[in-house]
Amino acid sequence: MSKDRNRHLEKYKKLGEHIRKYRLERGLSQEELAFRISSARNYIGCIERAEKLPSLNTIFDIAEELQVNIKDLL
Repeated sequence: MSKDRNRHLEKYKKLGEHIRKYRLERGLSQEELAFRISSARNYIGCIERAEKLPSLNTIFDIAEELQVNIKDLL
């Protein structure tokens, strides 16, 4: 694991928890959300488990699809 990833792991875990919360509230599967943001089908699960670090563009895309303000995800 990279030094930066370790340093901010708790923040990425919180991001993943928030994405999962809003995704479930909207009745979307991980696969459906991934499809809507044009990413690999297992990518959302990796983000939610803090196994992958999404780019800022990806976070914006997820927020838009979930119809939440980006600050609500962060």
